[in-house]
Amino acid sequence: MKQEAARFPDQIIRPKILYYGTPVVLLNTLNEDETTNISPISSSWALGDSIVLGLSVEGKGFENIKRHGECVINIPHPPLWEKVEKLACYTGKYPVPEFKKEMGFKFEKDKFRASGLTPLLSDAVQPSRIMECPIQIEANVQNIRVPEHSPYFAIVETKVIHVHAHSEIVIGDHYIDPGVWSPLIYNFRHYFGLGKELGKTFRAET
Repeated sequence: MKQEAARFPDQIIRPKILYYGTPVVLLNTLNEDETTNISPISSSWALGDSIVLGLSVEGKGFENIKRHGECVINIPHPPLWEKVEKLACYTGKYPVPEFKKEMGFKFEKDKFRASGLTPLLSDAVQPSRIMECPIQIEANVQNIRVPEHSPYFAIVETKVIHVHAHSEIVIGDHYIDPGVWSPLIYNFRHYFGLGKELGKTFRAET
């Protein structure tokens, strides 16, 4: 088949990051003393009742999740971006890994205090939820894989146990209202919300 010439000008680039617009997750995991650590992450995707997370192997979240296979996947909305950003410079690892120290990271044990977020008891897992996040997902870790080609990151597969949602974003008993709900989007290290709705897929039920 004859290939068409490019209709739009393009160029090959080598971006330092590929956060091309993904929802922010505040991942809660259990510390050794049974307090909760909060890790802001921007790599996740969902399929059925599974959520796959991408984590740095050098982070406290990964350390915790290997030791204790439970977590809460909190999904913030755009008004929480400043609280999320307050967490960006902190790590729960002590001592702070040298490469993180060079990037400006500081140790912080109490991420709730540092961010101004509020802990909330979970129903089926030990890590706390975050009250201000409109969606809070309790989950169990099913599998952890560190790719040979990229040993600095881990692919963590989780299974959803409970989904908590603020009442104002819920339709009926089981649906999230897409006209009301908007995730906080991490777009090449900038924070965004969703824009105007463009349409819906033929499988949409709301």
